[in-house]
Amino acid sequence: MKVSVIITLKKDVLDPQGKVIHQTLAGMGFDNINEVRQGKYFEIDTKETDKKKAEKNVEDMCKKLLANLVIEDYKIIGSE
Repeated sequence: MKVSVIITLKKDVLDPQGKVIHQTLAGMGFDNINEVRQGKYFEIDTKETDKKKAEKNVEDMCKKLLANLVIEDYKIIGSE
């Protein structure tokens, strides 16, 4: 079962990469953008067949390794 996760910086944490992307896009003529926040996307293919167990395992992975919970939030966005 594949489980997808998005990890982003918390709203109150400065995102220097997002700022550079925003500035670059503005320089390319995309000036209708208020803000860009950069993050990480993981697609984890697990051997677990139970959807709830698979998502719980991935949540544990996020808490223990994938996300820095001091400055990042994570969201499991789907499983198939």
